[in-house]
This record gives sequence, C-alpha cells and structure tokens, in this order.
Amino acid sequence: MSVLFKSDFHNAFGTWPLAYIPYGGADFGEVQAVAKAVGEGDDGVFHSAFVAAGDRLAEEAESTLAAGHRGSARDLFLRASVFYGASLHPLYGAPVDPRFLSAFHRQVSAFDRGLALGEPAVRPVRIPFEGAAMTAYLLPAAGRADEVRPLLILTNGYDGTITDMYFASGVAASRRGYHVLMFDGPGQGEMLYVQGVPMRADWETVIRAVVNYAIGLPQVDAKKMALSGWSLGGYLAPRGASGEPRIAALIADPGQWGIAAGVRGFIMRVLGDVSDVTPALVEKLRGVIEKDRRMRWSIIQRGFWVHGVDSLQGFLHAVEPFTMEGRAELIRCPTLLTAAEDDPLSSTAQHFYEALRCPKKLIRFTAAEGAGDHCEMMNRSLLNRRVFDWLDDIFGMSG
Repeated sequence: MSVLFKSDFHNAFGTWPLAYIPYGGADFGEVQAVAKAVGEGDDGVFHSAFVAAGDRLAEEAESTLAAGHRGSARDLFLRASVFYGASLHPLYGAPVDPRFLSAFHRQVSAFDRGLALGEPAVRPVRIPFEGAAMTAYLLPAAGRADEVRPLLILTNGYDGTITDMYFASGVAASRRGYHVLMFDGPGQGEMLYVQGVPMRADWETVIRAVVNYAIGLPQVDAKKMALSGWSLGGYLAPRGASGEPRIAALIADPGQWGIAAGVRGFIMRVLGDVSDVTPALVEKLRGVIEKDRRMRWSIIQRGFWVHGVDSLQGFLHAVEPFTMEGRAELIRCPTLLTAAEDDPLSSTAQHFYEALRCPKKLIRFTAAEGAGDHCEMMNRSLLNRRVFDWLDDIFGMSG
C-alpha cells in the first residue's frame, strides 16, 4: 500500500482514491495534496481536508458546466464525490456526526450531478424493501445503452458507498459491455446513514428484491445476471446467490465465509479457548479493543452502528448469523472467488472454495503484482481484467 498520510489509520482510508485513478476518480497529486494538508492532524483535520478537496472540484465542475463543457463537468462532479466519500471514514459511528451527514449529502449531490450529465443521463431510483427503499443506479453498458445486455449487480461491504463501487468496478464493467446495477442495502450508505436501517445476514432477501427490480428492465438479459460483492460483499454476494436462483454468475472479492468465525478467532486470541464469554470477559475484550485505534474503529464505531447495537455483547450476538455454514452448497451458478496475499479477509477463501458444489474458480493476487492488499485496491485494473475475462467466458461474450 502507498504511504502518503503520516498516520497509519488515516493512510488506510486516505489512499482509497488511488484505486480509482484508472477510472477517473482521482489523480495521485490530488491525494498527495490532501495528505500534506492533513499532516499531523486529527480525524477532524482529515475530514476537513478531503471535504475541501471535494468542494474545490465541485466548484470547478459548476464553472466548467456554465462554460458549456458538459463532459469535463461530469468528470469533475464524479471526482468530487470520491473526495467527499473519503472524508467520511474516521467519523463513522452513532450518534451520527453532523459533519458526516453534511459530507455524505454533498457526495450524493455531486455523484448525481455527474451521472445526470452523461449520455444517456443516469438518475437514482428507489427499490422497495420491507417498508424502506434502497437507492440504486443503472449504469448502462458504454455505447450500448439501449441494447439487451448482461447485467452485473454490485453489492457493497461494511463502509463503502455507491461512489466507491462505481469507480472500483462499475466503470470497468460498463466499458466491457455490461449494464451495471449498483445499490445501497441495509446497513450501507443511505439506508444506514439516513434511514437508520441496520445490516442483516440474510442477504438473499435483499438480492431477491434487487433481482425483482432488474428483471423488469427492458435492456437487461434476465438469463445473464451476475452478482459481485467486494470487501464484506465477499460474504454478502454469495449469501445472496445462495437463495436467489436467477443469479447466473457470482463473484466474491475476496471469498469470505462470514464474520462470525473471524470474531470468534479474535476472541480466542485475546481470551484463550473459553467455553462461555461472561460479562467480565466481554469487559476485558473491550479493553483490548479500546487500546487499538483501528480495532476500535472497526468494531465500536463501525460495527456497532452498522449492526444497530450499542454494546460489545450486542455486537458479538449480531454477527453470529453472518456465516456461509449450510449455505455454500446451495450456490448453483458458476462462482469466482478471489484471495489477495496480504488481505486477512482472504483467509477463508480456500475453505470457502472447497465447500462450493458449483462450477468454481479461485484467483489469487500477489504483492509482487501490486495487488496483494485488501480488495486489490492498489491494482484494481488487474482485478477487473481477470474478473471480466472470467465473466465474459461464462456468458459467452467476446472481448
């Protein structure tokens, strides 16, 4: 991973936009300039620096549009959405920080303005789901908006946004001739931030609602719908496909058995092999978590909020259903799992692969390729080439 920010915690989040350089989401110098502005600053300084960069790009987009340069304005609005999105991570948690919501709304506004300037214009839609609604976007295949084409459904992870999915996979998929449907599910993006709907393990119910919407779209080949998930989506997408037979191909980046096993392993490392996690042991566990900045963010800030709980005991209970145990063998469609060399979330990919009873493939990515980190973030173009070559073969598409 590139090291630009002085804090390891900030660097883990601040370098996300580098992954989007091949797809127009950022340039190196822009991210480097933000890192210099942050310097030794705290989370508030990090947030403000990224928001300032987003504001600069959005203001340039407005003036560029006023001058009649729609294409450039489109690119600038979309790029602004990346920088607003990058500002969110350190402020994660409930109660929701007003600065967080302000930046999120700016992100959505910039993203919507950018997509609306495309040819054809892309605008958000709402997919009904259990009394709530999931924000979604249908990105057409490049140059083939009106053709009946295969569809790639993108599902997110713990703390990414639709902007992240767009630049990480959506642009590449569109260029390869796929229509792309991106959405926020429970515990993600707008559903969590604004509606307060927490994450759920039974992602098959979520994907069923998305597929029900997708098959009504005239440009979608209903027999060629693929589902792809990254980060925690490497569990959510397989879980979704395990209960939705209309999914014709599945991609999990990385292939994940779930959350529960990892949490249990963490407990064993801290507390030893205990048969009963008592309140006293939970308190000891929390003490360990509080001392580690990244762990505190992952579990107490993000984990509590995403799962709709307010205690460590509640979190440990909430993640138990997040497992592919008894579900992996239900997947029938061709499945591609990825595993990056230095990504801890890839640790269960081989076990997952062996449990599958469908046509399957496991692709490993290495540090020598510059793709050994989480979700191959420093070489997304390599990931996308290999994934879409595989999907082209599955669907019989010519490159």
